Parts: sequence; C-alpha cells; structure tokens
Amino acid sequence: MRLSESATIAMAQKARSLKNDGKDVIALSLGEPDFDTPKHIKEAAKKALDSGFTKYTPIAGVAELREAICQKFLRENNLAYQNDQILVSTGAKQSINHLILSIVNEGDEVIIPTPYWVSYIEMVRMAGGRPIPIETEATNDFIPDISQFQSKINDKTKLILFSTPSNPTGTVYPKSLLEKLSALLQDYPNCFLISDEIYEHILYEGKHISTASIGNLFDKTITVNGMSKGFAMTGWRIGYMAGPLEIIQACTKLQGQVTSGANAIAQHASIAALNESLEPSKEMKNAFLQRRDYVVNRLNRLEGIQINPPKGAFYVFPDIAYYLHTKYKHWKIDNSNDLAMYLLEEALVSTVAGSPFGYPNGLRISYAASMQELEKAMDRIEAALRQLNK
Repeated sequence: MRLSESATIAMAQKARSLKNDGKDVIALSLGEPDFDTPKHIKEAAKKALDSGFTKYTPIAGVAELREAICQKFLRENNLAYQNDQILVSTGAKQSINHLILSIVNEGDEVIIPTPYWVSYIEMVRMAGGRPIPIETEATNDFIPDISQFQSKINDKTKLILFSTPSNPTGTVYPKSLLEKLSALLQDYPNCFLISDEIYEHILYEGKHISTASIGNLFDKTITVNGMSKGFAMTGWRIGYMAGPLEIIQACTKLQGQVTSGANAIAQHASIAALNESLEPSKEMKNAFLQRRDYVVNRLNRLEGIQINPPKGAFYVFPDIAYYLHTKYKHWKIDNSNDLAMYLLEEALVSTVAGSPFGYPNGLRISYAASMQELEKAMDRIEAALRQLNK
C-alpha cells in the first residue's frame, strides 16, 4: 500500500528545517493554538501524578473521564450517551482512523465533501475503501447541496465524513443541510456518518449544532471530538468518540490491539478541562476572532484574492487562482504547491497548499499565532505576492 505523507506535517517539518538553519520562519502551517494549556488543567495533571495515576488505563478510557464526556454531551449538545458508548483515544485523529478501519471494508465507498482535512482520504485508502469526493465552491461558502449527496450515495456507501466547523475552511454546516442528510440516510441503513467536531469551542457565530442532535441522526452518527484545539492541549493527545454501541465496541477491540488505553495523566487533566470553567476557552476563541478579522482584512486588500471569513476553527482558506501561472526570478507558480513553497522559501512563511485538501486553488493559512507574528507574516505574504507577474 502506498501512503502519502501528511501535507500539514510535511510543511511543518520543512519550516523547522529552515529554522534550524537560522532562518526567521513564521509557521502558519500547523493547526496548533499558540496558547498555553489553562492553569487548572495543568494543576489537575500534577495532582494526578502525585496521586499515583501512572498505571495502564482501561482501553476505553478511565470511567471518570467517560462520565465527564457523557455529561459534556448532555450539557452542551443535548445528546444522551452511556459510558459504554464512549471511547477515549490518543487524539481525535486516532479516533477517526479506528472508526474508518472498523466500518470500511475493501471496496466500500466513503463520501467526503471538499475541501477536507488532509488525512481523511489516506485513512479511507488505508482501510481499502474508495473515497468519493463531493466538490464544493467558495461562492457557496464550501457548503455542499443535498443533491450532491443524493447523486453519490449508493448501497456501497458505508460512511459520510466531514468536519464542522471545518478544517481547512472554517465553514459550519447549517442545520438545514443536516436535516436533509437525516432524511436521506433513512433509506441507507448500512451507511453511517462521522462528524468531526474538534473545533466546536472555536465558533464565532451562534451555538454549535452537533450533527447527532438532528432528526434521526443520533443512531447513525459517530461524533469525534477531543482536547487539542478548544483547550490548547495538542501535546496531551486525548481524543474521544461517541456513537452506537456496536461501533464503539468494535473500535475498542481495535484500539486494544494498537495502543490500548490513552495516557493516564492526560486523561485526568481532561476530566478537569471538561468539568470546570470554559472561560479560558472563550478567551482563546475571542483572541482567534480578533486574529481572523485582521488576517481576512489583510488578504482582502490583495488583488485577486477571494476569501470567505471563516465561521469557526482558526484557518483562512483563500482562493489563490489569480496567482497561478505567474513567475518571479527562478520561481514558476503553476499550482498551489508551488505557491506554498514560494512563500516558505521567499517570504519565510509556512502555509499549506490547497491540493492535499482536495481544492487545488486554495491555500490554508493558520492564524493560531500571535498578532505580532501575524502582522509580520502578512507583510511578507503581501510583498511576495506583489512580486509575482504573469
């Protein structure tokens, strides 16, 4: 099996390599909050360590954390799960991978709207499945029409997979689309839906609508979430899923043969994150909103850039087709990969090309960086783009 490298991780590695060579690179490629983990969460980790929680944990997660996740779903999403419907994994990425491996067999089809998170496609291929992309357009804020799902779904379809809020676009799927999906899936009893909601707490407008809370989707949806984005806990590596019991049991069996239980200390820290104040998460979201507005305004000043202000997450995903088939010195910009490398080496700003997200004319720029860094990065990007000519 041929497996492609993660584009986001590959670009981050290139940026680190240039930094190690003494270059002043501004990293806007990884989806990692620049905030420190809130103090009360770190204190809970210290307490767990001092209390001796250093042994293997149950494969599905410690009971207290699974209960905290159940209470979180009930309190914040109006979703009632039992503890045995929860599986804690080493990050939301592992949760999604285990789900795909547990549900998808050789030749099964998985519908994935574009732009998608870079790892979705490779995970489906790893399971022997066939990714079925649905093309969306920036003019419709990257929201697919239900007719597109209707034209792709068939008896071979085992999964529909998307993130909301979206990585890379920040798009939030409206309730009306989710209601139509609920009606559609009633005719396909063997098709499930994975809703990746890792950016739930970084939402700039309204209240988060969890996919499983809509219509008949509760029994058809596996919700994936985690601690990394909304709680600035990327390095703690805790994700979780909730869904139909038989699917959670299958994923638990698989996890038992792969990593077993997640990190004990990180699980106890996650209990505090879920049970205690969300004020640090709200403050972080407000800071991201300020940064979003700044980056969007700077990009809107540039000739040819088309951009939708993201409604969630911490990325902008401008359409950069205007800058394709341009050149500067030895650089020839024929695609988004060329443009990303040009910005990295010429402007010393790391971004991620749109092609790995299934949208060749896009460019993902993370604004999970300080305002000082963003100001400097946007100055560099603007100068570098102005140098390109047809």
